[in-house]
Amino acid sequence: MTNRNNEDKNRQSEENQKPKNGVANEDKHKSQEKNLFHDSLRINIENIEDELYEQLLSQIGESILVVTESDQLNLFGQTFRPIFCGTIINVSQGDITLFPANIKMINAPFFQFPTPLNIPLEKIAHFSLNFDCNQRIPLS
Repeated sequence: MTNRNNEDKNRQSEENQKPKNGVANEDKHKSQEKNLFHDSLRINIENIEDELYEQLLSQIGESILVVTESDQLNLFGQTFRPIFCGTIINVSQGDITLFPANIKMINAPFFQFPTPLNIPLEKIAHFSLNFDCNQRIPLS
């Protein structure tokens, strides 16, 4: 009885290894490798115009409200929504730096972050320029 079960299992594993639609797994892998680029790529970033970067660069010294893509963040054991408000002190091609930066938390809506806060530009979901950081906003 056990030999018959083993034969059935072997037959099932062989059927699973058979190519589907007449294409072997090796052929699929080779066709995927054709689409990969295996050489160095050079891009001249001086000629690339980044409207977001230019807009934020012109706002250095102004206040901004930033909401990031995450649903929630955790800092010092506190879970909060990713809503930040602060003064823009630096803008680079990859991030924005706020200082002083307020983190809008339900139990501490005006918590001031003790150091400059860097936020990656690609993680910004929404922002509002010239926002009054002392303004109360509903967080729930």
